[in-house]
Amino acid sequence: MSRGRFVALSVVVDALLVNAGFIIAFLIRFGGRLPTYNFEAYLLLVPVLTVFFVAGAWVYGLYDPERSDTAWAVARGAVAAVTIGALLTAAVAFFGSARTAPFARSTILVAWALDLVLLTGWRTAFLRLGRIRWPEQRVLIVGTDRGSVELADKVSQRARWGWKMIGFVQTPNGPGQLAPASAAGHPLLGDVGDIARIVNESRANRVIISSPIALREFVESLVLANELKVRIDVVPELYEIFIGTVDAIVGDVPVMEISRATVPRYFALIKRTADIVVSVVALLFAGPVLLVSAIAIVLQDGFPIFFSQERVGRDLRPFRVHKLRTMIKDAEKTTGPVLAEEGDARITTVGRILRKFRIDEFPQLVNILKGEMSFVGPRPERPYFVEQYLNKVNGYRERFNVKPGLTGLAQVSGSYATTPERKLKYDLIYIYHQTPAMDMQIVAETLRVVLTGRGAR
Repeated sequence: MSRGRFVALSVVVDALLVNAGFIIAFLIRFGGRLPTYNFEAYLLLVPVLTVFFVAGAWVYGLYDPERSDTAWAVARGAVAAVTIGALLTAAVAFFGSARTAPFARSTILVAWALDLVLLTGWRTAFLRLGRIRWPEQRVLIVGTDRGSVELADKVSQRARWGWKMIGFVQTPNGPGQLAPASAAGHPLLGDVGDIARIVNESRANRVIISSPIALREFVESLVLANELKVRIDVVPELYEIFIGTVDAIVGDVPVMEISRATVPRYFALIKRTADIVVSVVALLFAGPVLLVSAIAIVLQDGFPIFFSQERVGRDLRPFRVHKLRTMIKDAEKTTGPVLAEEGDARITTVGRILRKFRIDEFPQLVNILKGEMSFVGPRPERPYFVEQYLNKVNGYRERFNVKPGLTGLAQVSGSYATTPERKLKYDLIYIYHQTPAMDMQIVAETLRVVLTGRGAR
């Protein structure tokens, strides 16, 4: 049985058993009868109480096989889920309306006990008889100390959930305390310098690093290495726990994923919807400003009004970005591609005003509407400079995991002329921790920059 089918089966079975428990509770309470006056109150609440119990089961991990892989874990989750469901049902029944008030209190108490037995019982039976086919997780463990060996044993114990222990990778500090007896069947495949080769040859798709602090530089290079498209976890020390979130527990070992740089689907949908709506509205309001700016550009330096240039977007795909022209004609004819600097002589008087208030960026609203950019994200860079930074700035490729933005954390937090390395740090902070609240904060700060001219170049 696949994981998806297990979850679907669990929801259906739980819904049926929860209500079966309530019906049996009514029969027990009323001597084998289902009195209309009381039972109608239950029927009225069936959709609501079913949602309460199923939601409680989801919150406490009963639909996650990894979190409910022992009888004790199932019982613990079921107690919490059933208790929450019963309390919410009681609250709605007695404070809802006159039609739900006849729901007998003793029936809810009896149903709590019955539902606890039913939900725990069928899952415990499934643990013994059923199997769930997970996508295979081929695990490499970086580290050879006793803790790494214990972790390997716990990974092996999860074979029924699709986990497969591939082997160990040697740390830079020597052989360590690898215990051959405990690690039987788990070979030492090489050292961290060969991690890319080991991952490719073993077809591993998950790397767990047991000592993140001792291997800080290695962890950073591993996360940022483009050739390793695998999930990377660390066994956190107290410091990492203080500043991060534990993503999973392997046996009794907490692990934190550090390779995740994507956003939840709901956030991506909200962000794209906001991009479309706001860009349309902004284009309508920006029309008069663009017209005045175009006239000013022509009066000072003639045509063309707009400046179009190739930039690099998400997944390193090129696209053309549009801006109001702020430099003299053929500004790079003799110099070739160069970055703008503070007091750049190529910038016209009108262009300096447009840049001060970011008016030259307004045409990029069209890029946002087309889906090539977003309002918030790393600024799109030119292919000439991208090629240079990919070769000399460690981790630069990571910034292309998201759409480029009209504004970004680097633009509102640092100066325009700051180094690529420093800009990348801001970009990575945003990519790994972006939230709707962070986007709103960046947009608000950008508006302040536009209105005050702070940070102009």
